[in-house]
Amino acid sequence: MPLISTPEALSATAPDPTPASLSDPLLLPGRGTPRQLRCRVLQSPLAGVSDRIFRGLVRRWAPDALLFTEMVNATSLELGFGTQKVEELASESGPIGVQLFDHRPAAMADAARRAEAAGAFLIDINMGCPVRKIARKGGGSGLIREPELAARIVAAVAEAVAIPVTVKTRLGWCGAAGDPSLPEVAVAFATSLQNAGAQALTLHGRTREQGFKGQADWEAIAAVKRQLRIPVIANGDVTSPEQARRCLERTGADGVMVGRGSMGAPWLVGQIDAALSGRPVPPTPGARERVQLAAEQLQALVAAKGDHGLLIARKHMGWTCQGFPGAPQLRHALMRAPTPAEALALLQRTEAELTAAG
Repeated sequence: MPLISTPEALSATAPDPTPASLSDPLLLPGRGTPRQLRCRVLQSPLAGVSDRIFRGLVRRWAPDALLFTEMVNATSLELGFGTQKVEELASESGPIGVQLFDHRPAAMADAARRAEAAGAFLIDINMGCPVRKIARKGGGSGLIREPELAARIVAAVAEAVAIPVTVKTRLGWCGAAGDPSLPEVAVAFATSLQNAGAQALTLHGRTREQGFKGQADWEAIAAVKRQLRIPVIANGDVTSPEQARRCLERTGADGVMVGRGSMGAPWLVGQIDAALSGRPVPPTPGARERVQLAAEQLQALVAAKGDHGLLIARKHMGWTCQGFPGAPQLRHALMRAPTPAEALALLQRTEAELTAAG
């Protein structure tokens, strides 16, 4: 069961429902296998974060949201590595897209076919990752500087599969919010992707140079939205239901994607979806519920990955155990716990203390 108490506490302050268009499913026709997005709030793929266990937690609050695998390197998949990210889709519920990255059209097409066979809801091509080692090799945001190659990759993938193909990218390679040249650059790149066969575009309102710094340029996203025929999903600085609503009002986008704001907060996508749909907003879990969630995630990661699961769980526990008295001390102790058993004991002891304190 979700770690949510009854929603009455926030129902009085829930935003008014959005226009009917945002309540309607978003249709992506594919090339023979159409898909419908019943939820206009998407969970971003996050390297090292959005694994199967994290996705399972997000699902509790957002059963219909489109979630994504972590980025899958097409070359690695070709060599037999990273197959688990794709193969585990069969055991999950709800729509899950596979996000691929590489600079070789043929490798991307082959990886897309494998992902489709494994049950991918759709294929998303990453053209926005700012990590240097990826961009320098022509993958991720590196493709922004090679628009012809980017278009060839989209065309090859779209031709290879029957399910929809989408792209996640950024406003450009360099510059920052407010740069008057960004909308023109972003529109030209996005239009070429649309013409190559992309059926939806997620646009992060920052450039590769910005990374995750500064403010997302929602006005530039609006400029792209006005020029495209395909759906545009706005990404960047969507950290609450209120921010999501403002983003949609400013951009005119067809939906929003939640990224780093969900780290340690798997309930956020569901909260935003409820607010945009006019439903009561589930309250943010309190201290005891957060500790319970951290313990559950730790145990699941250790069960899946052995003691290495503790290393992965540390960042999640650090993000989740926030906002209550004693949280800094707990996080410090968790980061130093040498074994999963000791980390779990810390969480269980904290839960007991919180329960006793009422």
